[in-house]
Amino acid sequence: MFGNGLIKGLRITLKRFYGPNLTEYYPEVKPNLPPRTRSSMALEPEKCISCGLCVNICPNQVINLTSEKDGNNKRVLKTYHMNIGRCLLCGLCTQSCPTGALRLSQEFENAVYHREELLWDMIARSKRSNKPSGKEG
Repeated sequence: MFGNGLIKGLRITLKRFYGPNLTEYYPEVKPNLPPRTRSSMALEPEKCISCGLCVNICPNQVINLTSEKDGNNKRVLKTYHMNIGRCLLCGLCTQSCPTGALRLSQEFENAVYHREELLWDMIARSKRSNKPSGKEG
């Protein structure tokens, strides 16, 4: 009949109106994300051995790193750049990392206005995230 759809719609509306509030107060209260959330990438440069496995396994060729040899003939990470605009956050690079230097993080506020801001210098980002904030105490 013609009125069945209207009655169903009003029933759903009244149920939502008198039911529990589902609103999240996002900017003030950060959401509790599941532990397996893949929102961003994080690098610990001191752990990186510059093996290049992450570069080779990435399906979109997001990662670009350069290294140089030190006095002990060991590779030292010089630059580590990621084009996050092309990243699928698939996690293949983190799985291939033998030292665990690259990992997926739960930092989800990555919105930017310009495409150039999606070219991340991971070494600089790691230094920014390791700075102690003045809020702790």
